[in-house]
Amino acid sequence: MKKFAMILSAALIASAAFAASYKNNTYQKLAKEYTVKAQKALDAGEYALSEEYAKKAEENAALSEEYIRHMLAKDNADRDMKAAKERIAYVESIHGDVNFPIAYEAAVKAYGQAEGAYTAEDYEGASRIAKTVLDTLAEIYEITPLPKYYIVRPWATDKDCFWNISGRPYVYNNPFLWENLYEANKSKLPKPSDPNLILPGMKMEIPSITGEYRDGVYSPDVEYEPYKPAK
Repeated sequence: MKKFAMILSAALIASAAFAASYKNNTYQKLAKEYTVKAQKALDAGEYALSEEYAKKAEENAALSEEYIRHMLAKDNADRDMKAAKERIAYVESIHGDVNFPIAYEAAVKAYGQAEGAYTAEDYEGASRIAKTVLDTLAEIYEITPLPKYYIVRPWATDKDCFWNISGRPYVYNNPFLWENLYEANKSKLPKPSDPNLILPGMKMEIPSITGEYRDGVYSPDVEYEPYKPAK
């Protein structure tokens, strides 16, 4: 009698210990049902049957615990995957995919791996990988776009020529890259075959040469970061 009471007591404790409820947690329901049956059988003096029900209650309580842990891991993965996806979208919105392509591509690849883990119901793995996406993109910040156009100014005041313009930090930061400007704008020149003749007021296009994001017309009132190859 004492043995059966101890078994039933253990079943009751196991059933109550995992009271956290998740929809469709069949194991939890069965643990409670078998606990009730075990108690009734014990009260009726059917000790063998009570012991059988008590064991089933314990088994289902253990399965309920595993199920709840699995669902908690899924909840965490849902949260972390959502945060990672939103971070990627934010980075894209500030052209971080262009300005920080290495970090962006690594993050997108990792997110794909997280999706694979999630599909395989490896929720802990999905959560862990999703967090690496956040870590990878943590230091990406919004950069004022480099100018896409430049209005040529007089030689007398600004010494504007393809060579000098190309060497300015907000253009290519390197005068030796001047031919990129020439090729993109020679049709606008009075004499396309002569790169030395550019006129003040000409709207010169500054083509992207390494995938850097450019937009708008150069303004001396804007503080631009110096051009450098995309990170």
